[in-house]
Amino acid sequence: MRFDRLASWLRPIAYLARNTITLTGVVLTTTSALTMIAFWLYVLVLGGGAERYPYAGIIIFLLLPAFFVLGLILIPVGGLLRRYQLLKRGELPAIYPRIELADPVFRKAAVLVSVATVLNIIIFSAASYGGTQYLDSVQFCGQTCHTVMQPEFTAYANSPHSRVACVECHIGPGASWFVRSKVSGVRQVFAVAFHDYPHPIPSPVQQLRPARATCEQCHWPQRFSGNVLFIRTHYQEDEANTPSTTVLDMKVGGHSATGMVGIHGHHLDPGVQVAYIATDQKRQVIPQVTYTDPEGKTTIYNSTDTKVTPEELERGEHRIMDCVDCHNRPTHTFQLPEQALDQAMTEQSISTELPFIKKEALLALKSAYPDRDTARQRIAETLRSFYQTNYPKIAGAQGESLEGSIRSVQSIYFRNVFPAMDVTWGTYPDNLGHSDWPGCFRCHDGSHVSADGKTIPNDCETCHVLLAVDEKNPKILQELGMK
Repeated sequence: MRFDRLASWLRPIAYLARNTITLTGVVLTTTSALTMIAFWLYVLVLGGGAERYPYAGIIIFLLLPAFFVLGLILIPVGGLLRRYQLLKRGELPAIYPRIELADPVFRKAAVLVSVATVLNIIIFSAASYGGTQYLDSVQFCGQTCHTVMQPEFTAYANSPHSRVACVECHIGPGASWFVRSKVSGVRQVFAVAFHDYPHPIPSPVQQLRPARATCEQCHWPQRFSGNVLFIRTHYQEDEANTPSTTVLDMKVGGHSATGMVGIHGHHLDPGVQVAYIATDQKRQVIPQVTYTDPEGKTTIYNSTDTKVTPEELERGEHRIMDCVDCHNRPTHTFQLPEQALDQAMTEQSISTELPFIKKEALLALKSAYPDRDTARQRIAETLRSFYQTNYPKIAGAQGESLEGSIRSVQSIYFRNVFPAMDVTWGTYPDNLGHSDWPGCFRCHDGSHVSADGKTIPNDCETCHVLLAVDEKNPKILQELGMK
């Protein structure tokens, strides 16, 4: 009796499956499944995954699963379409041809279909999981859309956060943000496909998740305490590349319980809220700041330098301050040529023994080049020509040092300038500090005044103590045993 019931179910399936669409679905599902399984075995034996195959991943984790699912859809669609056509022509049989379960050929086929169905479920689950992992991988975010994301991916790869996956900051935990990111990702895929994206990619990201849900999962501002010593060496553009050093004691601080309030405590102490209104896209013009202290008292500071109407304030971006308002480029930092050269010369990847290397390297970096390959060639030609013409003995005696310095100068250019995306020196402001951009001075400029005459302080001692300023051999470093 049980076999008769099974046969009655299988009769229409076996009869209606004899059509081109269903057979096409079977072929698509089978071939894509076998290809995915072969690749998984290959990866299992050799190791690696999306990080090893960033472009093949598009085929393995996106296209093949799509064909696999398409095949599964075509199988029943073909049968239903054939039934409709037969019914329309009046040829649909009242009783489908009998199936003999005793027939060994049919039994083997039925077993094969059953096993294939179970395998298809397993493969679909594995493909869905693998596809999700691939879509969340650093390689998909940074390398698949090569030209578009090349500047940000290059900066990321050279940052302290290069081992932190993109999704951990840009999405974070939780289903709602995961879904939101994928919906946004679909729009971005079409933008890339049709070359309908801005040059350069705009910053800041307007829909970025609050820093307390991402940054503060690792960095806990209330647990920072004490001060941090900052040492910066600057090289003059003279023949000797004369160095001078600035030493700052930064009041990073923590929160009121430590007795060392500092920068983080003043802005992120429990109960403290800093809100502001920015009237430009890059959040560089801030005409109004609202400060709420732990007791709940609110003070509004308006800029006396930036004149705006109430309507302009209303249209501006209203934002509650968090980590990324100061640390706005924590992972995607682009340096200016001066600071990049100073750092490289301090690290000795650019030799300070080469006369005028700071000046000549700066001129080479700031020149306009149509593309990166041209920049590589002309930077090398410019520097070699300068030393061969003006310092031939040094060019010969220090040839290896010169070539190493040239490679470092080229590397600085490649990390910071991307002509294809219109990213050049200073495209993206960095709000940490105030040496190259307004940064802290967007609010701490001395012109933000409250109704009762209070001013947001801009005194140097507010955030740091100047232990040495542009000194050749700072005494403080000698006292600390660092010189």
